[in-house]
Amino acid sequence: MAIKFGIIKERKNPPDRRVVLSPEACQKVLSAYENAEIIVEPSDIRTFSNEEYASEDIKVMTKMKDCDVLLGVKEVPIRSLIPNKKYFFFSHTIKKQPYNRKLLQAILKKNIEFYDHEIIRNQKGIRLVAFGRYAGIVGAYNGFRAYGLKFNLYKLPKANTLKDQKALIVVLKKIKLQNIKILLTGKGRVGNGAKEMLDGMGMKQVNVNEYLEEDFKKPVYCQIDVSSYNTRKDGTRGNMADFFENPQEYKSTFFRFAKVTDFYIAGHFYGDGAPYLFTREDAKHADFKIKVVADISCDIDGPVATTIRASTIAKPIYGYNPQTEKEANYKNKSSIAVMAVDNLPAELPRDASEGFGETFVKNVIPAFFNKDEDGILERSRMTKNGKLTKRYSYLKDYVANK
Repeated sequence: MAIKFGIIKERKNPPDRRVVLSPEACQKVLSAYENAEIIVEPSDIRTFSNEEYASEDIKVMTKMKDCDVLLGVKEVPIRSLIPNKKYFFFSHTIKKQPYNRKLLQAILKKNIEFYDHEIIRNQKGIRLVAFGRYAGIVGAYNGFRAYGLKFNLYKLPKANTLKDQKALIVVLKKIKLQNIKILLTGKGRVGNGAKEMLDGMGMKQVNVNEYLEEDFKKPVYCQIDVSSYNTRKDGTRGNMADFFENPQEYKSTFFRFAKVTDFYIAGHFYGDGAPYLFTREDAKHADFKIKVVADISCDIDGPVATTIRASTIAKPIYGYNPQTEKEANYKNKSSIAVMAVDNLPAELPRDASEGFGETFVKNVIPAFFNKDEDGILERSRMTKNGKLTKRYSYLKDYVANK
């Protein structure tokens, strides 16, 4: 059976230039599946131009109503949703986010079969498509930019004015840093994306003991995961599996890192019930040394106490005064500079789209042609026939609220 995919124009404000499938990714789909057809809706903001798709013999036209499956990145405005279609995009509804309740209600009302990129997972629950790596790449770059501005050391161009990751690294290699210590939390896509930048700069990586105990003559960094900054409250030896199973049984030991860290990059995943890395009280302490935080994870009023709001691509840095617990000029001596942009991959739209498209073609597209033999579509389907699917029935109260 032929399946017609539509690449929709991004209509959310502020504009997002990313796309699910690049021209090259579209070609891979068409080459691999003779029953596949792709139509790209014209867009004047997309990182790949209409001409780039047309030059690869991909149809560029407005006929999204003729398509079976519509692929987007950000939330589709309610007025633009086409009834009775299959849609893929990030809806930001699975945690019952209040600001998108009406969107999910409209999806149900319009009888849309909806799939959320965030919940496309394999049988082990591991995410198969994500922009996390690019959040890490841009987040680390933005953190170094914030560090330079905070201390008037250097001025870097904004990430979204540079072409790709290579260009970001070229810029970072030129900066001169004193013997500062940089801490990176997280060893998943986000954390390792940030690590690529640190390694790309040629920065020396050290282990936990070296980081905590030794002094260095040049800048160094240490990458840690939850086992390094949490310990069981009862004093028994814990492990990663136990931590994720029983986070409430643990307490944070992050402060020992905060006492020696100049610049902190937060690239970890934070789960409900886990201890905060550092609190507002911790940040008040005289031994708390961190002066710049690049919070890629960006959980507001959460595990990284200095993140009191998300920042924007236009204004990526704000200051946090630990004593007043209020926002302040980030250049003030008493302030901690915070970079907490919550849509970082949008600053590197071409690289991010290419990377996302590769995983989408590999992990999702086959499911449409092999009768979903691995259950990829079934697990990520939130709505069908105007109702929530069983897996997402916990959202019933959420969509019932007016």
